[in-house]
Amino acid sequence: MRVYLLIMVMAAVVTYLLVPLVLHTALATGAITKIRGRDVHEVPIARLGGVAMYLGLVFSFVLAAQIPYLKNVFSASSGAWGILLGAGTMCVIGVIDDIWELRWYAKLAGEILAAGAMAWFGVQLISVPFLGLTIGSQKLTLFVTIIVVVMVSNAVNFIDGLDGLAAGVVGIAALAFFGYAYFLTRAASPGDYTSVATAVVAGLVGICIGFLPHNFHQARIFMGDSGALMLGAVIAGASILVTGQIDPMHVNSRTAVPAYMPILVPALVLVIPLVDMVWAVLRRVRQGKSPFEADAGHLHHRLLRRGHSHRAAVLVLYMWTAVASFSAVAYVIYPHPILFPISLVAAVVALIVTARQLTTPQRPRRVLSRKLRRRRVVKDTHEQQNLGVAGDDVVVAIESEKRHSIRVEME
Repeated sequence: MRVYLLIMVMAAVVTYLLVPLVLHTALATGAITKIRGRDVHEVPIARLGGVAMYLGLVFSFVLAAQIPYLKNVFSASSGAWGILLGAGTMCVIGVIDDIWELRWYAKLAGEILAAGAMAWFGVQLISVPFLGLTIGSQKLTLFVTIIVVVMVSNAVNFIDGLDGLAAGVVGIAALAFFGYAYFLTRAASPGDYTSVATAVVAGLVGICIGFLPHNFHQARIFMGDSGALMLGAVIAGASILVTGQIDPMHVNSRTAVPAYMPILVPALVLVIPLVDMVWAVLRRVRQGKSPFEADAGHLHHRLLRRGHSHRAAVLVLYMWTAVASFSAVAYVIYPHPILFPISLVAAVVALIVTARQLTTPQRPRRVLSRKLRRRRVVKDTHEQQNLGVAGDDVVVAIESEKRHSIRVEME
């Protein structure tokens, strides 16, 4: 366990230290977010935070491969490097999209390429028993692997709409999944706790922790598609890789379900992103739009419209992610009947907290900011006409009030 914690901590430290360098590069290259109708932020923010996260992940992999405790499993498996290649491809696609905004079909083609690269290096759903059926053919295995990786990557990308939301949700989910992978390794390989999948997830938790101080409200930098797609690819790849770590001879009745259902637990762990994605696709198709056409109907948008502050909306989704992910993993690790009522109580508490917040709706921050700006424009224009203030001073005053209004957040 200490080795995995070391990987986690070092990934966090490296990512945290790299973010300012990436921020400077993003500002120098013009990789800045535009203000769109569906966006919550009101001033341009640098993107490309995902680059720092990916470099932190690379460092964690290299470190793990050099640790004697894990050196043998890393040298014997190409899965970790397949995940690194696929995640890197996703990151590059995201960087291109962050700067030049790719067409949805070009972006999807790149995502399929990244998922295919992971599969080429052995990150594949080789056998997934389900309802008595086994997915075993090579072509079907490749197809299912690509679908899973692309789906999870886009699910994470869909929720990346508020400061700290995607990094926090994935970090919480990955922490729960880390416990799942560690338990599965111990149960399937008694006396040997080495696992590539567990090391991968430890690095994933670390880069999320290292990025959050820069990204939580008010964010200095966004992870962009380069980060969201990469995070989804890593957690999808790690969940698939878990299957390859299991020796069927050591699987008993207690570990049969977690060992051979690598889709189930990640689906429960990532329930918030997946629900948001499915909801968004169905909503857009019903409206006659492309499933890839962005809108302002995501869960976080709805929470804001119902009165949550920016931070409150993020924390509510953190809470639901923790309830779903840790409940799912707890049942796998300790399948006791008492867990169901405990999970039910946790869900009810989360629902009460969410509903209580919604009983006192507040005006969205964007509306307040616009009102303040309009008031300032009228005031400064009047002063300009009567006092002869230069036009440039009016612009400065408006921008100053704009920055002030962003800080006036209704908690």
